[in-house]
Amino acid sequence: MSTDTASAAPKPAPIRLALLDDHELLLDSLASWIEKHAPEFDLVVRASTWLELVHSEAFPTDLVIMDLQLRESISIGARVRTCRAAGAKVLVLSAVDTQEDREAALAAGAVAYLTKTQPMIEVLDAALAAMGRGAGETAAATQPVVETWRPRPGIPEMSKPHLSDGERHALTLYADGRTTSEVAREMNVQYETAKTYLRRVREKYGKVGRPTSSRSDLIRRAAEDGYLT
Repeated sequence: MSTDTASAAPKPAPIRLALLDDHELLLDSLASWIEKHAPEFDLVVRASTWLELVHSEAFPTDLVIMDLQLRESISIGARVRTCRAAGAKVLVLSAVDTQEDREAALAAGAVAYLTKTQPMIEVLDAALAAMGRGAGETAAATQPVVETWRPRPGIPEMSKPHLSDGERHALTLYADGRTTSEVAREMNVQYETAKTYLRRVREKYGKVGRPTSSRSDLIRRAAEDGYLT
């Protein structure tokens, strides 16, 4: 075995990518360009709606490139925080660049905010940089393995636990990326009360055979039962 072969660094796995845009032609065009010109990415989800993305068997991906404005009413901040809480980084594309929208996306945890007027090569450069694979760099192949989120597309009513208003509100806030302390402040209740709401949510889901031992599990249940719309 030659020295060059022995010392060659292992090739990093492709970055699992999701695209979210409700303009079908733009979505198809963006996906086609990435598949032809960006071998660093493995495009596993092409979604035209928010629920289509979070219900996909391939979600969460390593990175989500999403449109700022969707027809659905869920805010960009909520969408970004939900993806981040599930373990996916987010790059936001916008047709209209305003300071307010930019600040909202970045404050929620987006790794970059770009306009749709920028060349695709700049968008992909930003995506690679966000994943630690900027120009001339090789990402270390030591990232932890994240269990694939596989929410079920249809949940029988008998499998949906009855949640009180407080429990439902706490679940929605927590799945949106807030900590238990932040849930308490948002609901204007004591920390222990918010903690109790979330504990009861976990218990109720556990009783119907849908475990929620982690934040990712809770996000899955919230998505499956329509609490993220």
